[in-house]
Amino acid sequence: MNFTETAWKVFNQSIEDYHVFDDVNNLINNPFEKDSLERILYAKNWIDTVQWHLEDIIRDENINPVEALQLKRTIDASNQQRTDLVEFIDSWFLNKFKNITPKPDAKINTETPAWAVDRLSILALKVYHMSLEANRESASEEHRLNCQAKLDVLLIQKEDLSTSINQLLTDIENGDVKMKVYKQMKMYNDESLNPILYQKGQQK
Repeated sequence: MNFTETAWKVFNQSIEDYHVFDDVNNLINNPFEKDSLERILYAKNWIDTVQWHLEDIIRDENINPVEALQLKRTIDASNQQRTDLVEFIDSWFLNKFKNITPKPDAKINTETPAWAVDRLSILALKVYHMSLEANRESASEEHRLNCQAKLDVLLIQKEDLSTSINQLLTDIENGDVKMKVYKQMKMYNDESLNPILYQKGQQK
């Protein structure tokens, strides 16, 4: 089983486990061994899955404004956790390839392995939910057919993205691509970088 096959399997296990209770407040129960790659991938997708449903909830037109603000802050915190975990996954890859010497003409990829894995995790969620819609008995036949057509495209994207990720990892391992990681430097959650937050602090 190659890397993306493992990741896809783990992502789908996370999604299935979440939907046993389908509750954004339900705590993660990671079934994989400590320090294993599978444990990291499961945690990554769990964050994505919870956030997927938070994004659904906040779009309720009748939501209480106070609840919506609380949800927005929860989503912001989730985004930060997601970014931190993606960067942790890249650190895992950096360690894995630490003894690889890039060739003199090695290329630099515009996307790190972990951010490509992030896309694969989100794609697993799209496939899961589009499949539900394509088979939802309460929907019209036109709706189901439209969703099936979209699902077909998503599955092609899954194959293409999986191939691309595996090729990237092979290229890094062979020294054809130089792995470089740039931190996201997100500013909106940092009280020293977000003007709204640090100006508020100065007014006290």
